[in-house]
Amino acid sequence: MRADTAARSAADASRLQPPPGIRFAGIGDEAAPDLAGQIRAHRLLGWSTVELRDIDGTALADLDDAAFDRVAGALREARLDVVCVDSRIANWARPITGDFGLDRGELERLAPRCAALGTRHIRVMSYPNDPATPLDEPEWARLVVDRMSRLAQQAEDHGLILLHENCAGWAGADAARALRLLAEVDSPALRLVFDTGNGVAYGYEAYDLLTELVPWVDHIQVKDARAEGDEAVYTLPGEGSCRVADCLRLLLDHGYTGTWSIEPHRAVRPHEGRTDAGQDGVTEFVRYGRALEALAAGLTGQVAP
Repeated sequence: MRADTAARSAADASRLQPPPGIRFAGIGDEAAPDLAGQIRAHRLLGWSTVELRDIDGTALADLDDAAFDRVAGALREARLDVVCVDSRIANWARPITGDFGLDRGELERLAPRCAALGTRHIRVMSYPNDPATPLDEPEWARLVVDRMSRLAQQAEDHGLILLHENCAGWAGADAARALRLLAEVDSPALRLVFDTGNGVAYGYEAYDLLTELVPWVDHIQVKDARAEGDEAVYTLPGEGSCRVADCLRLLLDHGYTGTWSIEPHRAVRPHEGRTDAGQDGVTEFVRYGRALEALAAGLTGQVAP
């Protein structure tokens, strides 16, 4: 028996189960750049759901057709469901004054790929201001709403749902802006993904933000961190200052069902140019996943066997 298979069998025999209606997943490239490593990490955890971002350092939208077909085939063979594709649309590297065609084009390329992977969800952000020549807030807001409205219509035409993250962008750290964006775009193709650990880096309390946004949240990314000076230091879930357990309990109390997807940020932080999980990436990813399982079990009173 292969070591991975033996480890997975042992894990399945003793693993803690998620709360009812919840699935566990992870952003694959946080474990390893290559798809084989990403699959291995999820197999070791015994999880059947993955969130995709990059494969061998290449965004899903930028893979050529043959490479994408290999990805889709490997995931089918591994029986891994894809819950969400993390795009670069409107993200921290694409300010509001940038080329809108990049986002429209990426969404168009992702549409058939999401269909092939069996997911409707694409993670997006809401355009940071131009750092060199910033727009005043009303103009920034107007352009964000206009672009997101057109993207949402494009997504709706393809049967997709854009999930806006509480990260970089006009509506990333402010509940009133996020709710305004949802109201003015007014589309079933725009909902929210909530990352429990972004508040430390972006200067807000994640739990407080979630209390105002929870009815519109369709997907969760689990991260934790604490501030050390001006830096965010990323920790195992429950060991930082982001009130991860309280966030997850709040979701359950509001009837949330869906996926809790780990984004450890222990080694991989794309916004900092850190994209290599390193030799111990799979091991650390599995350790992080086990920490989430234990934290979730505490919410339901589950005891490890």
